[in-house]
Amino acid sequence: MFTANAAVAPGRQMPGIYQWPDMAAEGGLVAYGPPLDRIYRTLAPQLVKVLNGSKPGDIPVEQPTTAALTVNLKTATALGLTVPPSLLARADEVIE
Repeated sequence: MFTANAAVAPGRQMPGIYQWPDMAAEGGLVAYGPPLDRIYRTLAPQLVKVLNGSKPGDIPVEQPTTAALTVNLKTATALGLTVPPSLLARADEVIE
């Protein structure tokens, strides 16, 4: 799902910044957002409640409380970009 979207930016020599960390792993330059596995883990119990008969309006909205910064140095190198050391120091994951 992500491969086609993330691969477009390097093919056009444009840096891509995405919401999901998985996108950086697929070729995006930078991603900042909650990991998808955490989103799915909170979605499943909500779906079970709906399937068991709860009204969707009665289920509280849950929002992610953490976000991860992922930087893909392979993509940066392919685009001829230099990532500042201060950004790399703040990154939760650096893909080399």
